[in-house]
Amino acid sequence: MAAPFKKTSARHLQPRVDVKTTPDTIYWKNLDVPVTKKEFGAITDIGFCPTNPHYFAVTNSTRVQIYSPTSLQIHKTISRFKEVAYSGSFRSDGKLLVAGGDEGSIRLFDVDSKSLLRMFKGHIGAVHVTKFLADKTRIFSGSDDNSVSVWDIPSERELLSYREHQDYVRCGLASTSSQDLILTGSYDHTVKLYDTRMNESVMTFQHGHPIESVLMFPNGGICLSAGGNVIKVWDLLQGGRLLTSLRHHHKTVTSLSFCNNFTRILSGSVDRHIKIFDISTYKVVHTLDMPGTVLSAAVSPNDDLLVVGMAEGLLSIQKRKPPKEAKTRAKPTYRYNPAGKTYHPQKGDFVVLHKRKEQLARYDKYFKKFEFTKALDSAMKNGVCLRSPEVTVRVLQELMKKGAIKAALACRSDLSVGYIIQFIKRNISKPSFQRVLLDVANLVLDLYADQVGQSPVMDCQLTELRETVEQEVNYMTELSEVMGMLDTVFAAAAMKTNTTSPESAYSMTPSAVAQATDI
Repeated sequence: MAAPFKKTSARHLQPRVDVKTTPDTIYWKNLDVPVTKKEFGAITDIGFCPTNPHYFAVTNSTRVQIYSPTSLQIHKTISRFKEVAYSGSFRSDGKLLVAGGDEGSIRLFDVDSKSLLRMFKGHIGAVHVTKFLADKTRIFSGSDDNSVSVWDIPSERELLSYREHQDYVRCGLASTSSQDLILTGSYDHTVKLYDTRMNESVMTFQHGHPIESVLMFPNGGICLSAGGNVIKVWDLLQGGRLLTSLRHHHKTVTSLSFCNNFTRILSGSVDRHIKIFDISTYKVVHTLDMPGTVLSAAVSPNDDLLVVGMAEGLLSIQKRKPPKEAKTRAKPTYRYNPAGKTYHPQKGDFVVLHKRKEQLARYDKYFKKFEFTKALDSAMKNGVCLRSPEVTVRVLQELMKKGAIKAALACRSDLSVGYIIQFIKRNISKPSFQRVLLDVANLVLDLYADQVGQSPVMDCQLTELRETVEQEVNYMTELSEVMGMLDTVFAAAAMKTNTTSPESAYSMTPSAVAQATDI
Protein backbone atom coordinates (compact mmCIF):
# COMPACT_ATOMS: atom_id res chain seq x y z
CA MET A 1 0.00 0.00 0.00
CA ALA A 2 1.40 3.42 -1.01
CA ALA A 3 2.14 5.94 1.70
CA PRO A 4 -0.43 8.75 1.99
CA PHE A 5 0.42 12.02 0.27
CA LYS A 6 1.72 14.74 2.60
CA LYS A 7 0.64 18.32 2.03
CA THR A 8 3.23 21.01 1.42
CA SER A 9 3.64 22.79 4.73
CA ALA A 10 4.35 26.49 4.18
CA ARG A 11 6.02 27.92 7.24
CA HIS A 12 5.31 31.56 7.99
CA LEU A 13 8.85 32.84 8.16
CA GLN A 14 7.85 36.45 8.77
CA PRO A 15 7.71 37.42 12.46
CA ARG A 16 4.24 37.97 13.84
CA VAL A 17 3.53 40.60 16.46
CA ASP A 18 0.83 39.45 18.85
CA VAL A 19 -1.32 42.30 20.14
CA LYS A 20 -2.36 41.78 23.72
CA THR A 21 -6.11 42.07 24.03
CA THR A 22 -7.41 43.41 27.34
CA PRO A 23 -10.93 44.26 28.52
CA ASP A 24 -10.09 47.96 28.13
CA THR A 25 -8.98 47.42 24.54
CA ILE A 26 -12.25 45.65 23.73
CA TYR A 27 -14.24 48.33 25.57
CA TRP A 28 -12.72 51.26 23.68
CA LYS A 29 -12.62 49.50 20.32
CA ASN A 30 -16.38 49.13 20.66
CA LEU A 31 -16.67 52.78 19.62
CA ASP A 32 -18.13 53.39 16.18
CA VAL A 33 -16.38 55.10 13.28
CA PRO A 34 -15.81 58.75 14.32
CA VAL A 35 -18.05 61.43 12.86
CA THR A 36 -15.86 64.44 12.09
CA LYS A 37 -17.28 67.95 11.79
CA LYS A 38 -15.57 71.22 10.87
CA GLU A 39 -16.25 74.14 13.18
CA PHE A 40 -15.50 77.85 12.80
CA GLY A 41 -12.40 77.91 14.99
CA ALA A 42 -10.33 76.04 17.56
CA ILE A 43 -12.53 74.01 19.93
CA THR A 44 -11.36 75.08 23.37
CA ASP A 45 -13.98 73.41 25.57
CA ILE A 46 -16.50 70.55 25.54
CA GLY A 47 -19.05 70.20 28.33
CA PHE A 48 -21.73 67.52 28.77
CA CYS A 49 -25.10 68.18 30.36
CA PRO A 50 -25.35 66.08 33.56
CA THR A 51 -29.03 65.22 32.92
CA ASN A 52 -30.53 63.07 30.20
CA PRO A 53 -30.31 63.06 27.22
CA HIS A 54 -26.80 64.48 27.87
CA TYR A 55 -26.52 67.22 25.28
CA PHE A 56 -22.98 68.54 24.92
CA ALA A 57 -21.82 72.13 24.45
CA VAL A 58 -18.96 72.83 22.03
CA THR A 59 -17.28 76.21 22.53
CA ASN A 60 -15.47 77.60 19.51
CA SER A 61 -15.00 80.97 17.85
CA THR A 62 -17.79 83.40 18.90
CA ARG A 63 -20.43 80.80 19.72
CA VAL A 64 -21.43 77.87 21.90
CA GLN A 65 -23.09 75.09 19.91
CA ILE A 66 -25.23 72.49 21.67
CA TYR A 67 -25.23 69.08 19.96
CA SER A 68 -27.77 66.29 20.24
CA PRO A 69 -26.30 62.95 21.41
CA THR A 70 -28.74 60.96 19.27
CA SER A 71 -28.53 62.69 15.88
CA LEU A 72 -25.03 64.12 16.45
CA GLN A 73 -26.27 67.33 14.82
CA ILE A 74 -26.43 70.89 16.14
CA HIS A 75 -29.45 71.24 18.40
CA LYS A 76 -29.04 74.90 19.37
CA THR A 77 -26.55 77.69 18.77
CA ILE A 78 -25.80 80.45 21.28
CA SER A 79 -24.03 83.29 19.49
CA ARG A 80 -24.48 86.32 21.76
CA PHE A 81 -20.73 86.99 21.83
CA LYS A 82 -18.82 89.82 20.18
CA GLU A 83 -15.43 88.13 20.54
CA VAL A 84 -14.10 84.60 21.09
CA ALA A 85 -16.09 82.59 23.66
CA TYR A 86 -14.64 80.18 26.23
CA SER A 87 -15.74 77.50 28.70
CA GLY A 88 -19.42 76.85 27.91
CA SER A 89 -20.63 74.87 30.95
CA PHE A 90 -24.02 73.44 32.00
CA ARG A 91 -25.48 73.70 35.47
CA SER A 92 -26.13 70.40 37.26
CA ASP A 93 -29.85 70.52 36.34
CA GLY A 94 -29.10 71.30 32.68
CA LYS A 95 -31.32 74.40 32.58
CA LEU A 96 -28.63 77.11 32.56
CA LEU A 97 -25.37 77.56 30.69
CA VAL A 98 -22.53 79.97 31.51
CA ALA A 99 -19.65 81.05 29.28
CA GLY A 100 -16.83 83.58 29.30
CA GLY A 101 -14.96 85.31 26.51
CA ASP A 102 -12.28 87.69 25.35
CA GLU A 103 -14.49 90.65 26.28
CA GLY A 104 -13.87 90.03 29.99
CA SER A 105 -17.57 89.51 30.78
CA ILE A 106 -19.46 86.37 31.84
CA ARG A 107 -22.79 85.51 30.23
CA LEU A 108 -25.54 83.33 31.71
CA PHE A 109 -28.05 81.77 29.30
CA ASP A 110 -31.29 79.87 29.53
CA VAL A 111 -30.72 76.67 27.56
CA ASP A 112 -34.33 76.23 26.37
CA SER A 113 -34.92 79.76 25.05
CA LYS A 114 -31.23 80.69 24.42
CA SER A 115 -32.01 84.06 26.05
CA LEU A 116 -29.34 86.01 27.92
CA LEU A 117 -30.32 86.11 31.62
CA ARG A 118 -27.30 87.69 33.33
CA MET A 119 -24.04 89.40 32.40
CA PHE A 120 -21.31 89.64 35.03
CA LYS A 121 -18.69 92.35 34.55
CA GLY A 122 -15.59 92.99 36.62
CA HIS A 123 -12.66 91.24 34.94
CA ILE A 124 -10.26 93.31 32.84
CA GLY A 125 -8.86 90.30 30.98
CA ALA A 126 -10.23 87.42 28.93
CA VAL A 127 -12.30 84.96 30.99
CA HIS A 128 -11.25 81.38 30.18
CA VAL A 129 -12.93 79.59 33.13
CA THR A 130 -16.64 79.72 34.05
CA LYS A 131 -18.23 77.01 36.20
CA PHE A 132 -21.26 76.60 38.46
CA LEU A 133 -20.78 75.86 42.15
CA ALA A 134 -22.62 72.93 43.70
CA ASP A 135 -25.25 75.19 45.34
CA LYS A 136 -26.52 76.22 41.83
CA THR A 137 -26.83 79.89 42.87
CA ARG A 138 -23.20 80.90 42.40
CA ILE A 139 -20.62 80.71 39.64
CA PHE A 140 -16.88 81.27 39.68
CA SER A 141 -14.60 82.56 36.95
CA GLY A 142 -10.90 82.63 36.17
CA SER A 143 -9.38 85.35 34.03
CA ASP A 144 -6.20 86.48 32.29
CA ASP A 145 -6.05 89.33 34.81
CA ASN A 146 -4.74 86.65 37.26
CA SER A 147 -7.91 86.76 39.39
CA VAL A 148 -10.51 84.20 40.47
CA SER A 149 -13.97 85.61 41.24
CA VAL A 150 -17.17 84.21 42.75
CA TRP A 151 -20.49 85.66 41.54
CA ASP A 152 -24.03 85.57 42.92
CA ILE A 153 -26.55 84.70 40.20
CA PRO A 154 -29.74 86.33 41.65
CA SER A 155 -28.12 89.67 42.50
CA GLU A 156 -25.61 89.66 39.59
CA ARG A 157 -22.80 90.92 41.85
CA GLU A 158 -19.28 89.80 42.74
CA LEU A 159 -19.04 88.09 46.14
CA LEU A 160 -15.33 87.26 46.32
CA SER A 161 -12.19 87.99 44.34
CA TYR A 162 -8.91 86.12 44.82
CA ARG A 163 -5.75 87.62 43.33
CA GLU A 164 -3.07 85.16 44.44
CA HIS A 165 -2.09 83.79 41.03
CA GLN A 166 0.80 85.54 39.28
CA ASP A 167 -0.21 84.62 35.71
CA TYR A 168 -3.19 83.72 33.54
CA VAL A 169 -5.85 81.47 35.13
CA ARG A 170 -6.75 79.08 32.32
CA CYS A 171 -8.47 76.13 34.04
CA GLY A 172 -10.56 75.36 37.09
CA LEU A 173 -13.49 73.41 38.50
CA ALA A 174 -15.90 73.38 41.42
CA SER A 175 -16.05 70.44 43.82
CA THR A 176 -19.15 68.26 43.55
CA SER A 177 -18.84 67.13 47.18
CA SER A 178 -18.73 70.63 48.67
CA GLN A 179 -20.43 73.85 47.63
CA ASP A 180 -17.48 75.97 48.83
CA LEU A 181 -14.38 74.36 47.28
CA ILE A 182 -12.84 75.66 44.05
CA LEU A 183 -9.73 74.28 42.32
CA THR A 184 -7.85 76.47 39.82
CA GLY A 185 -4.72 76.15 37.71
CA SER A 186 -2.59 78.96 36.35
CA TYR A 187 0.28 79.61 33.99
CA ASP A 188 2.37 80.53 37.08
CA HIS A 189 2.86 76.73 37.52
CA THR A 190 0.63 76.55 40.62
CA VAL A 191 -2.63 74.83 41.50
CA LYS A 192 -4.66 76.50 44.24
CA LEU A 193 -7.57 75.23 46.31
CA TYR A 194 -9.97 77.93 47.54
CA ASP A 195 -12.70 77.79 50.19
CA THR A 196 -15.33 80.49 49.60
CA ARG A 197 -15.74 80.82 53.36
CA MET A 198 -12.18 82.17 53.57
CA ASN A 199 -10.48 85.16 51.97
CA GLU A 200 -7.39 83.29 50.76
CA SER A 201 -6.41 79.93 49.31
CA VAL A 202 -6.19 76.97 51.66
CA MET A 203 -3.74 74.88 49.60
CA THR A 204 -1.12 75.50 46.90
CA PHE A 205 0.75 72.93 44.77
CA GLN A 206 3.77 73.55 42.57
CA HIS A 207 3.32 71.63 39.31
CA GLY A 208 6.45 72.84 37.53
CA HIS A 209 4.76 73.70 34.22
CA PRO A 210 1.97 76.05 33.09
CA ILE A 211 -1.30 74.37 34.10
CA GLU A 212 -3.67 73.52 31.23
CA SER A 213 -6.26 71.38 33.01
CA VAL A 214 -7.27 70.22 36.50
CA LEU A 215 -9.50 67.40 37.70
CA MET A 216 -10.91 66.39 41.09
CA PHE A 217 -12.42 63.11 42.23
CA PRO A 218 -16.10 63.26 43.31
CA ASN A 219 -15.25 62.70 46.98
CA GLY A 220 -12.81 65.64 46.93
CA GLY A 221 -9.87 63.67 48.30
CA ILE A 222 -7.60 63.54 45.25
CA CYS A 223 -7.00 65.99 42.41
CA LEU A 224 -4.94 65.96 39.23
CA SER A 225 -3.12 68.73 37.37
CA ALA A 226 -1.89 68.67 33.78
CA GLY A 227 0.89 70.90 32.50
CA GLY A 228 3.70 70.33 30.05
CA ASN A 229 3.79 66.65 29.22
CA VAL A 230 3.22 65.69 32.88
CA ILE A 231 0.09 64.75 34.81
CA LYS A 232 0.50 64.94 38.59
CA VAL A 233 -1.77 63.35 41.20
CA TRP A 234 -2.17 65.15 44.58
CA ASP A 235 -3.64 63.90 47.85
CA LEU A 236 -5.73 66.72 49.34
CA LEU A 237 -6.42 64.86 52.58
CA GLN A 238 -2.70 64.75 53.38
CA GLY A 239 -1.97 68.41 52.77
CA GLY A 240 -1.36 68.18 49.05
CA ARG A 241 1.16 65.32 49.03
CA LEU A 242 2.30 64.28 45.55
CA LEU A 243 1.20 60.71 44.89
CA THR A 244 2.59 60.10 41.40
CA SER A 245 3.60 61.75 38.14
CA LEU A 246 2.44 60.41 34.76
CA ARG A 247 4.72 61.12 31.79
CA HIS A 248 3.15 59.13 28.97
CA HIS A 249 2.54 62.01 26.55
CA HIS A 250 5.26 63.49 24.35
CA LYS A 251 3.87 67.03 24.25
CA THR A 252 1.67 69.34 26.33
CA VAL A 253 -1.37 67.73 27.97
CA THR A 254 -4.38 69.98 27.35
CA SER A 255 -7.38 68.09 28.72
CA LEU A 256 -8.39 65.79 31.60
CA SER A 257 -11.73 64.08 32.22
CA PHE A 258 -13.26 61.04 33.91
CA CYS A 259 -14.85 58.11 32.12
CA ASN A 260 -16.14 54.60 32.74
CA ASN A 261 -17.94 55.51 35.98
CA PHE A 262 -14.91 57.33 37.46
CA THR A 263 -12.69 54.24 37.14
CA ARG A 264 -10.66 55.64 34.24
CA ILE A 265 -9.01 58.98 33.48
CA LEU A 266 -8.88 60.31 29.93
CA SER A 267 -6.17 62.75 28.85
CA GLY A 268 -5.73 64.60 25.57
CA SER A 269 -2.51 66.15 24.31
CA VAL A 270 -0.98 68.25 21.57
CA ASP A 271 0.77 65.06 20.39
CA ARG A 272 -2.60 63.99 18.85
CA HIS A 273 -3.13 61.14 21.30
CA ILE A 274 -5.89 60.32 23.76
CA LYS A 275 -4.70 58.10 26.62
CA ILE A 276 -6.87 56.25 29.14
CA PHE A 277 -5.44 55.54 32.62
CA ASP A 278 -6.62 53.05 35.23
CA ILE A 279 -7.08 54.95 38.51
CA SER A 280 -6.06 51.95 40.59
CA THR A 281 -2.61 51.60 39.00
CA TYR A 282 -2.28 54.85 37.00
CA LYS A 283 -1.11 52.82 34.02
CA VAL A 284 -2.13 53.42 30.42
CA VAL A 285 -4.73 50.84 29.40
CA HIS A 286 -5.57 52.18 25.94
CA THR A 287 -4.51 54.85 23.43
CA LEU A 288 -6.53 56.55 20.70
CA ASP A 289 -5.06 58.45 17.75
CA MET A 290 -6.65 61.70 16.61
CA PRO A 291 -6.34 63.53 13.27
CA GLY A 292 -5.42 66.88 14.85
CA THR A 293 -4.03 68.72 17.86
CA VAL A 294 -6.26 67.86 20.82
CA LEU A 295 -7.40 70.87 22.87
CA SER A 296 -10.43 69.41 24.64
CA ALA A 297 -11.93 65.96 25.22
CA ALA A 298 -14.87 64.67 27.22
CA VAL A 299 -16.93 61.50 27.68
CA SER A 300 -20.67 61.52 28.30
CA PRO A 301 -21.87 60.55 31.82
CA ASN A 302 -23.28 57.28 30.46
CA ASP A 303 -20.06 56.57 28.49
CA ASP A 304 -21.94 56.42 25.18
CA LEU A 305 -20.09 59.30 23.49
CA LEU A 306 -16.46 60.37 23.19
CA VAL A 307 -16.13 63.92 21.88
CA VAL A 308 -12.75 65.46 21.04
CA GLY A 309 -12.11 69.05 19.95
CA MET A 310 -9.00 70.04 18.03
CA ALA A 311 -7.05 73.21 17.30
CA GLU A 312 -7.74 72.87 13.58
CA GLY A 313 -11.47 73.28 14.22
CA LEU A 314 -12.20 69.55 13.85
CA LEU A 315 -14.78 67.94 16.13
CA SER A 316 -14.57 64.16 16.43
CA ILE A 317 -17.65 62.35 17.80
CA GLN A 318 -17.54 58.61 18.46
CA LYS A 319 -20.63 56.75 19.55
CA ARG A 320 -20.56 53.43 21.35
CA LYS A 321 -21.97 50.55 19.37
CA PRO A 322 -25.21 49.04 20.74
CA PRO A 323 -24.89 45.59 22.31
CA LYS A 324 -25.43 42.76 19.87
CA GLU A 325 -28.66 40.84 20.26
CA ALA A 326 -28.44 37.10 20.75
CA LYS A 327 -29.31 35.26 17.58
CA THR A 328 -32.16 32.79 17.84
CA ARG A 329 -31.41 29.42 16.32
CA ALA A 330 -33.66 28.23 13.55
CA LYS A 331 -35.90 25.26 14.19
CA PRO A 332 -34.53 21.95 12.88
CA THR A 333 -35.87 20.79 9.53
CA TYR A 334 -35.75 17.55 7.64
CA ARG A 335 -32.55 18.76 5.97
CA TYR A 336 -30.73 19.85 9.13
CA ASN A 337 -31.73 17.33 11.74
CA PRO A 338 -29.60 17.53 14.91
CA ALA A 339 -30.77 14.15 16.16
CA GLY A 340 -27.86 12.20 17.62
CA LYS A 341 -25.36 15.04 17.42
CA THR A 342 -25.61 15.80 21.11
CA TYR A 343 -25.30 12.16 22.14
CA HIS A 344 -22.22 11.32 24.24
CA PRO A 345 -20.86 7.78 23.82
CA GLN A 346 -20.97 5.53 26.82
CA LYS A 347 -18.13 3.42 28.14
CA GLY A 348 -18.93 0.24 26.15
CA ASP A 349 -19.91 1.93 22.86
CA PHE A 350 -17.90 1.39 19.70
CA VAL A 351 -17.25 4.76 18.06
CA VAL A 352 -16.71 4.98 14.29
CA LEU A 353 -14.95 8.16 13.29
CA HIS A 354 -15.81 9.76 9.96
CA LYS A 355 -12.79 11.42 8.44
CA ARG A 356 -13.40 14.37 6.23
CA LYS A 357 -11.69 14.38 2.87
CA GLU A 358 -8.55 16.48 3.08
CA GLN A 359 -8.61 19.50 0.83
CA LEU A 360 -5.40 19.96 -1.15
CA ALA A 361 -4.11 23.16 -2.64
CA ARG A 362 -3.75 23.29 -6.40
CA TYR A 363 0.05 22.94 -6.30
CA ASP A 364 -0.30 19.90 -4.00
CA LYS A 365 -2.66 18.29 -6.49
CA TYR A 366 -0.04 18.74 -9.20
CA PHE A 367 2.65 17.39 -6.86
CA LYS A 368 0.50 14.32 -6.33
CA LYS A 369 0.32 13.79 -10.10
CA PHE A 370 4.09 14.48 -10.53
CA GLU A 371 3.31 17.47 -12.74
CA PHE A 372 6.06 19.69 -11.36
CA THR A 373 5.92 22.41 -14.01
CA LYS A 374 2.23 23.03 -13.33
CA ALA A 375 2.89 22.95 -9.57
CA LEU A 376 5.40 25.79 -9.95
CA ASP A 377 3.02 27.71 -12.24
CA SER A 378 0.24 27.53 -9.66
CA ALA A 379 2.60 28.75 -6.93
CA MET A 380 3.74 31.66 -9.12
CA LYS A 381 0.25 33.06 -9.62
CA ASN A 382 -0.29 36.57 -8.26
CA GLY A 383 -2.79 35.42 -5.65
CA VAL A 384 -0.13 33.18 -4.08
CA CYS A 385 3.27 34.79 -4.70
CA LEU A 386 2.13 38.30 -3.73
CA ARG A 387 0.04 37.51 -0.65
CA SER A 388 1.98 34.48 0.59
CA PRO A 389 5.53 34.46 -0.81
CA GLU A 390 6.50 31.88 1.79
CA VAL A 391 4.21 29.38 -0.01
CA THR A 392 6.03 29.92 -3.31
CA VAL A 393 9.41 29.55 -1.60
CA ARG A 394 8.25 26.34 0.06
CA VAL A 395 7.16 24.94 -3.32
CA LEU A 396 10.61 25.73 -4.71
CA GLN A 397 12.18 23.91 -1.75
CA GLU A 398 9.98 20.86 -2.40
CA LEU A 399 11.02 20.85 -6.04
CA MET A 400 14.68 20.93 -4.97
CA LYS A 401 14.09 18.12 -2.51
CA LYS A 402 12.44 15.98 -5.19
CA GLY A 403 15.19 16.82 -7.72
CA ALA A 404 12.63 18.27 -10.10
CA ILE A 405 13.54 21.98 -9.90
CA LYS A 406 15.51 21.89 -13.17
CA ALA A 407 12.66 20.20 -15.05
CA ALA A 408 10.13 22.68 -13.61
CA LEU A 409 12.20 25.69 -14.71
CA ALA A 410 13.18 24.41 -18.18
CA CYS A 411 11.37 25.00 -21.46
CA ARG A 412 9.56 28.17 -20.42
CA SER A 413 8.58 31.23 -22.40
CA ASP A 414 10.32 34.56 -21.96
CA LEU A 415 7.30 35.98 -20.14
CA SER A 416 7.14 33.04 -17.70
CA VAL A 417 10.87 33.29 -16.94
CA GLY A 418 10.41 37.03 -16.42
CA TYR A 419 7.76 36.39 -13.75
CA ILE A 420 10.13 34.04 -11.90
CA ILE A 421 12.99 36.57 -12.03
CA GLN A 422 10.64 39.30 -10.86
CA PHE A 423 9.61 37.18 -7.87
CA ILE A 424 13.28 36.56 -7.01
CA LYS A 425 14.05 40.30 -7.26
CA ARG A 426 11.13 41.21 -5.02
CA ASN A 427 11.98 38.75 -2.22
CA ILE A 428 15.74 38.20 -2.36
CA SER A 429 16.34 40.91 0.23
CA LYS A 430 14.49 38.87 2.87
CA PRO A 431 17.06 36.88 4.88
CA SER A 432 14.82 33.84 5.31
CA PHE A 433 14.37 33.50 1.52
CA GLN A 434 17.87 34.37 0.31
CA ARG A 435 19.47 30.91 0.23
CA VAL A 436 16.65 29.29 -1.78
CA LEU A 437 16.21 32.20 -4.18
CA LEU A 438 19.95 32.50 -4.88
CA ASP A 439 20.04 28.81 -5.89
CA VAL A 440 17.01 29.29 -8.13
CA ALA A 441 18.52 32.43 -9.70
CA ASN A 442 21.78 30.59 -10.50
CA LEU A 443 19.82 27.73 -12.07
CA VAL A 444 17.75 30.13 -14.19
CA LEU A 445 20.95 31.78 -15.48
CA ASP A 446 22.43 28.37 -16.33
CA LEU A 447 19.29 27.26 -18.21
CA TYR A 448 18.69 30.47 -20.17
CA ALA A 449 22.22 31.83 -20.62
CA ASP A 450 21.98 31.45 -24.40
CA GLN A 451 18.88 33.66 -24.52
CA VAL A 452 20.50 36.61 -22.73
CA GLY A 453 20.66 39.53 -25.16
CA GLN A 454 17.92 38.10 -27.38
CA SER A 455 14.83 38.62 -25.18
CA PRO A 456 14.09 42.25 -24.14
CA VAL A 457 11.76 41.09 -21.34
CA MET A 458 14.33 38.77 -19.80
CA ASP A 459 17.15 41.31 -20.23
CA CYS A 460 15.15 43.98 -18.40
CA GLN A 461 14.31 41.65 -15.51
CA LEU A 462 17.90 40.42 -15.22
CA THR A 463 19.19 44.02 -15.17
CA GLU A 464 16.83 44.89 -12.31
CA LEU A 465 17.84 41.71 -10.45
CA ARG A 466 21.52 42.63 -10.83
CA GLU A 467 20.87 46.11 -9.41
CA THR A 468 18.97 44.62 -6.46
CA VAL A 469 21.78 42.15 -5.71
CA GLU A 470 24.42 44.90 -5.97
CA GLN A 471 22.43 47.06 -3.58
CA GLU A 472 22.20 44.20 -1.08
CA VAL A 473 25.95 43.62 -1.40
CA ASN A 474 26.60 47.31 -0.70
CA TYR A 475 24.34 47.15 2.35
CA MET A 476 26.19 44.12 3.67
CA THR A 477 29.56 45.80 3.03
CA GLU A 478 28.52 48.91 4.94
CA LEU A 479 27.15 46.75 7.74
CA SER A 480 30.45 44.87 7.97
CA GLU A 481 32.33 48.19 8.18
CA VAL A 482 30.06 49.41 10.97
CA MET A 483 30.49 46.13 12.84
CA GLY A 484 34.26 46.46 12.51
CA MET A 485 34.15 50.00 13.92
CA LEU A 486 32.01 48.86 16.83
CA ASP A 487 34.39 45.98 17.56
CA THR A 488 37.28 48.47 17.71
CA VAL A 489 35.35 50.75 20.07
CA PHE A 490 34.36 47.85 22.32
CA ALA A 491 37.92 46.51 22.39
CA ALA A 492 39.30 49.95 23.33
CA ALA A 493 36.70 50.33 26.08
CA ALA A 494 37.55 46.87 27.44
CA MET A 495 41.29 47.67 27.47
CA LYS A 496 40.65 50.97 29.28
CA THR A 497 38.53 49.20 31.88
CA ASN A 498 41.22 46.57 32.44
CA THR A 499 43.95 49.23 32.74
CA THR A 500 42.10 51.29 35.35
CA SER A 501 40.95 48.32 37.42
CA PRO A 502 42.71 47.64 40.78
CA GLU A 503 43.77 44.20 39.61
CA SER A 504 45.85 45.73 36.79
CA ALA A 505 48.32 47.12 39.35
CA TYR A 506 49.52 43.62 40.11
CA SER A 507 50.47 43.06 36.47
CA MET A 508 52.69 46.21 36.31
CA THR A 509 56.45 45.96 36.41
CA PRO A 510 58.31 47.23 39.56
CA SER A 511 59.71 50.24 37.62
CA ALA A 512 56.24 51.18 36.38
CA VAL A 513 54.89 50.95 39.93
CA ALA A 514 57.66 53.18 41.23
CA GLN A 515 57.09 55.72 38.46
CA ALA A 516 53.36 55.79 39.20
CA THR A 517 54.10 56.30 42.91
CA ASP A 518 56.40 59.26 42.19
CA ILE A 519 53.74 60.88 40.08
